[in-house]
Amino acid sequence: MEPLQSLFKDEVRKVGHELNIPDAILKRHPFPGPGLAIRILGAVTREKLATLKEADRIFIDNLIQYGLYDQVWQAGTILLPVQSVGVMGDERTYENVASLRAVTSVDGMTADWSQLPYDFLAETSTQIINNVKGINRVVYDISSKPPSTIEWE
Repeated sequence: MEPLQSLFKDEVRKVGHELNIPDAILKRHPFPGPGLAIRILGAVTREKLATLKEADRIFIDNLIQYGLYDQVWQAGTILLPVQSVGVMGDERTYENVASLRAVTSVDGMTADWSQLPYDFLAETSTQIINNVKGINRVVYDISSKPPSTIEWE
């Protein structure tokens, strides 16, 4: 039996608060039930999963570093099945596109895209492109729910 299975995420947080569960746990962003593989559109491989994990780590770490993590209800990186031409050094590249997704919400039933500062987005994009092999373009998803969902799959 799962006594909390019928509660929404905001309601579970209220119960956790009453139980004195630390904010570090209570305020953690929801994680997709199927895991990060749901954020890889198309075929899932170990290489794509490693690429996604590194890009997502940079995104989440930067949200924390810039003091934005608690202003965002959920955030994540999506690895798209799209490759794009880029230039790194003197070489042309043909690599993947990553989309950053951050939303504000109360219960996850509806959500608006988070209006993150341009300097944050620029720094995060630069770090991902310079440090994550296989990504040469970063886009920011500004879709609200509905009609879009929080996750892409």
